[in-house]
Amino acid sequence: MKTILNRKARHDYEFLEIFEAGVELKGTEVKSIRMGLANLKDTYADIEHGEVFVNNLHISPYKFAAENFNHNPYRKKKILLHKSQIRKLIGKIKEKGLTLVPIKLYSKNGLIKMELALGKGKKLYDKRRDLKERDLKREKEQSLKYS
Repeated sequence: MKTILNRKARHDYEFLEIFEAGVELKGTEVKSIRMGLANLKDTYADIEHGEVFVNNLHISPYKFAAENFNHNPYRKKKILLHKSQIRKLIGKIKEKGLTLVPIKLYSKNGLIKMELALGKGKKLYDKRRDLKERDLKREKEQSLKYS
């Protein structure tokens, strides 16, 4: 299985802390993820009633399953974290106005795991500065390569 990344998240958020968590899935969802048929674009995590859920995670229906066994591609998925971690996240999100963003979906020892980042939204000038730094770094590497 290949790792599924949320590349846009790195562009839009500055990550302060990263958590690894399990994801509660149905059987056909696991099979679809193993085939690489998931998309993390525009996903976000919410905390409701002391539980963490991920929204807008698109997992395509498994094409080899019967209609009655398939799932809704956009259904809410529960994220499996310890209560102490959830309490810590609730405090940071309410206190500092941070966002919980899924950044990576992968398989580990036969289980599907997700990396969640506690992030602070970047301003437009921060995004421009990052692009400029990346371009300068690329030019520097190319000049060293050809000299």
